[in-house]
Amino acid sequence: MPAKPHHFYREIDMIACSKKVVVITGATSGIGEAVVEGFAATGASLVLVGRDRERGQRALESVQRLNCQAELMLGDVADSAFADQVVNSSVERFGKVDVLVNSAGIIRRGSAVDTTDDAWRQTFDANVNGVFYFSRAAVKSMRKCGGGSIVNIASNVGLVGCPGLVAYCASKGAVILLTRAMALDHAKEQISINAVCPGAVDTPMLVSAHSNPVTIDEVLQRNVDSIPQGRLATPKEIASLTLFLASEEARHITGVAVPIDGGFTAG
Repeated sequence: MPAKPHHFYREIDMIACSKKVVVITGATSGIGEAVVEGFAATGASLVLVGRDRERGQRALESVQRLNCQAELMLGDVADSAFADQVVNSSVERFGKVDVLVNSAGIIRRGSAVDTTDDAWRQTFDANVNGVFYFSRAAVKSMRKCGGGSIVNIASNVGLVGCPGLVAYCASKGAVILLTRAMALDHAKEQISINAVCPGAVDTPMLVSAHSNPVTIDEVLQRNVDSIPQGRLATPKEIASLTLFLASEEARHITGVAVPIDGGFTAG
């Protein structure tokens, strides 16, 4: 018999991500954009959080073409008042927040001596403070509704470190420990909190912020060479794991940091 046609998100849809209310930060680019696409395919109601109005409007229109209810909110994830506003708006419009995906983040490259105070603060504001503020706001809502799921997009370099990325590594390590601590705090409230730890992913961030003259092809090849599987991950692969961790099938999984890096952290 011929194989049945495969749709990337079909299995995820079958394990009950559908009809959830999902808040996604960093929703207008890279991994966040793929996560939006994945949840939209399940029929979830979405709140897209970003900073770029033009990209955000494109993402919103794309979701709405799939007949999904969706809202775009623009602001700085490192603003705790904005985090509260997003969650409150989600509850007012959709009645609840079932899932939060913290995908917003930035990268600043350099060793400790090359990292300025501003670069350090900016990295922790976007990568750690934003995750904390949005998670705190979401938990307050989720605990009233009997539970929920938070998935933080961390990084494999938060697990093993990497030269020339001191601020980024430190921030992603902080996200992983924040994930574990919050998972323990809220396990009895049926709120699962997990971290996805991608390696090199084919997104604009991978080739950004290099201070030394280097071509995009050189950056890509250098990353490919470091991965045992010999290729970059796609944003859809990261989104697939994210959707699984937010699904009912993963309710007994909490407090984990899952590498998805083609074997990089196995070495």
